[in-house]
Amino acid sequence: MKLSLFRWRFWADRLRGGASAPPRASLRETLFAGLGGMLAISLLAALTINAGIPALMAPLGASCFLVFAVPESPFAQPRSLIGGHLVSSAVGLTVLAIAGPEGWAMGVSVGLAIIAMQLTRTGHPPAGADPLLVLMIQPDWLFLATPVLIGTIGIVSVALIFNNLRPGQGYPRYWCG
Repeated sequence: MKLSLFRWRFWADRLRGGASAPPRASLRETLFAGLGGMLAISLLAALTINAGIPALMAPLGASCFLVFAVPESPFAQPRSLIGGHLVSSAVGLTVLAIAGPEGWAMGVSVGLAIIAMQLTRTGHPPAGADPLLVLMIQPDWLFLATPVLIGTIGIVSVALIFNNLRPGQGYPRYWCG
């Protein structure tokens, strides 16, 4: 089947994008965001290594980017950070219990996690990786408490202090709104 010229131009226009890239953050903002992420993950690493409380999982590194680099984003708010990771991990655990760690179940679990986060207004992009992690490592339901809940509360705790030290910055924008 041959694409008509009209269709080709339609897709070419769509794929080209029309907007400019966002402006570069200032060096101060950039360093501040990096320091915030470093402190939050270091705290979680200390809990994991020194206290024996599993508080780390890879998606939390991506969560730190949102919470410290773009704290005003709806995706960076505590409702989204904590709720998104809990909802997505619970979806992953449910799919794991029903289907096992099958390849097709990974796609299903990510799709269902996206739907669940949208329905619960807890959208948090890094949490989209949680079902994949769950199906790969096959944890038990305690995974929701540790590392998910402990890790997300740890990040929010650091963000509450750290982000409010920034001039003109207030975190969070909302808790449950």
